[in-house]
Amino acid sequence: MGSISGNAYALTTLSPIRDGIVTGQEIAYADAVRTQLRDWNLLPNSPMTRVPQTYLCRYFVLDDVYTESLPGASSFDTFVDWLPVVPESVRRWAIPAEDHLKSRYLVFSCNFHGGPKGDVEGYLRSMWQAMSNEIQKVWGYCYGFEKVKDAASFAKYMKKCELPASLFFVGSNDDPLPEQLKALYLKQEFAKFAVETQGLDATTLRARYQEFIRRVDPANLAGPSWQPGQYKL
Repeated sequence: MGSISGNAYALTTLSPIRDGIVTGQEIAYADAVRTQLRDWNLLPNSPMTRVPQTYLCRYFVLDDVYTESLPGASSFDTFVDWLPVVPESVRRWAIPAEDHLKSRYLVFSCNFHGGPKGDVEGYLRSMWQAMSNEIQKVWGYCYGFEKVKDAASFAKYMKKCELPASLFFVGSNDDPLPEQLKALYLKQEFAKFAVETQGLDATTLRARYQEFIRRVDPANLAGPSWQPGQYKL
């Protein structure tokens, strides 16, 4: 399956953040990236809502990875734990080694409608066109990003940072985003219509239903519709 499932594409990138301190702010570059992402929560909606065909996405700063050293899983680990006579050097040898990252990383993970061939190039170009200002602020502290000048170089950079992915957002199907947004809108509006028309006689209900269909315009994907990023009525 890889990164493609039907028309959905699972994109995950890890961009290493440079070591250093922001001039005049006395905070690490990684913390400046984290602050930029947190500031998005103060906006009416995420800048990602402007990127076409985005099912969902997530950003975060990965500081490090951690492993549990004890208790060990093997029988030898348990054996040396119960024998104090075993030299300390042998006991330490039995403990799994810890792995640590050499850099902090900006992690970007999203599912989008990419078609059967997974048009990741087109998606990344549209992402740049929709929110290049925000992209430059968030990725500006990452290694290699100084070479990014336009949509083409951004797509090239992101594909270098891409990791294989195989986990998809189950709540999404293969339909393009506009169709899914329209379906959400119709579901919500029809539920309200059903509640509001309880107990009406057949003639009145038929008239109200015809008015409802004219208002929601089911075949028109352009609108009225659920808006990208909308999470409540």
